Amino acid sequence: MDDHHKRTIIYLFALIVMTVALFTIYTHFPVGTDSGGSDNLIAESNVNSNDVIAESQQLMGTIVTIEIVSTKTNAETTINSAFKEIDRIEKLMTTFDSNSEIGILNAEGQVDNVSDDLTYVIEQSIYYGNISDGAFDVTIKPILDLWKTKIIAGEYPTGQEINETLTLVNYSNITLENKTIYFNAEGMSITVDGIAKGYAVDQAVKVLKNNGYVSGFVNAGGDGMYFGTRPDGSYWKVGLRNPENKSQSIVVMEISDKAVATSGNYERYFNESARLSHISDPRTGYSSQSLLSATIIAGSAMEADTLATTVFVLGPDKGLELIENIQNTECILITPENDIRKSSGFDTYLSNT
Repeated sequence: MDDHHKRTIIYLFALIVMTVALFTIYTHFPVGTDSGGSDNLIAESNVNSNDVIAESQQLMGTIVTIEIVSTKTNAETTINSAFKEIDRIEKLMTTFDSNSEIGILNAEGQVDNVSDDLTYVIEQSIYYGNISDGAFDVTIKPILDLWKTKIIAGEYPTGQEINETLTLVNYSNITLENKTIYFNAEGMSITVDGIAKGYAVDQAVKVLKNNGYVSGFVNAGGDGMYFGTRPDGSYWKVGLRNPENKSQSIVVMEISDKAVATSGNYERYFNESARLSHISDPRTGYSSQSLLSATIIAGSAMEADTLATTVFVLGPDKGLELIENIQNTECILITPENDIRKSSGFDTYLSNT
């Protein structure tokens, strides 16, 4: 087998097993994870069940865990309502259903009577595209589809094919007008995977808070929003996994009323030949290579989710510069050389225990 086909197989394998969310959640109970990564979060509570209620469901292609600190009898009903909210948003924004709002937009180039949810997500997508000079771009789907098609065929796209496809990638060609979203160029399509999961987490937290719960978290495959405190009054603890030992953390953060999210590719850490990342740069059409992971602390899960992807694409220097210019937002970045870069205020979230 020649080197070209070896690299192709390695990339295809990495796409299948990639660990996108790199968090282990350390709450008031011990957490273990299996070999599938944090999308398969396993939690065992060792506190009185009257103090904490936690449930997990498979949604948005990952494991979503909701936990609330409560002694109320209707807590499980509220948690189920939060799960239903996530499911509702997923059905609006999935690219795998031709009848979803995103599915209709991608197929027809226009969707009418758009929900407030998708309108807001698209508006915010354009905002993050603007502040990142296009490093975040939801119209990247044609590039992702190109790579997927070529990899399945056992080859790479040519430079010409990438350049031709890049003409369809430009978030400024999305127009929102009178409850209608449409593309200004034929053949465009979008994916909101880099922002919608965070938005869904935020909306689920709203359901919990609107029902009177003041402490808990919603975590969707590593994108988590944490509010209030643990039963003992301490902040929630979130650990960034050590890629060499998944039972250990590089850092542990203490979080309250903040969100944490990670984008990254730990597969590269173990195999230098697996240099192709699952996160592509919408400005070039090629995979992002300058970071191993980007972890963001922000005021909302949507912001943390979006900025994690954006900073991963921008790389350590420009990514760090962007975060330093956004108030109340911090980051920790790991390079392929295993260097750690932190924003100026990140250490204020470090746990002393």
